[in-house]
Amino acid sequence: MNKGELIDAVAAKAEVSKKDADVIVTAAIEAIMEAVASGDKVSLVGFGSFEPRDRKAREGRNPKTGETLKIAATTVPGFSAGKGFKQLVASA
Repeated sequence: MNKGELIDAVAAKAEVSKKDADVIVTAAIEAIMEAVASGDKVSLVGFGSFEPRDRKAREGRNPKTGETLKIAATTVPGFSAGKGFKQLVASA
């Protein structure tokens, strides 16, 4: 499912226009991204949690040359599925 298909599904379930669903889905995604980017955790009960995760600096290799290089520490977005989401996927 891509974003367009998600918007169609939300419009059908919420009985709103596709234009309204697009605005809502886009706003929700942007709000989650902004919150995680600012260091906050976003928890949606039954669905899951989005949070920033720190990755330590580490050593890597250039696969072409085999040369060792240093990979800098960084912060990446992380997602943990909630109990209800996990159960739904497991039973499908």
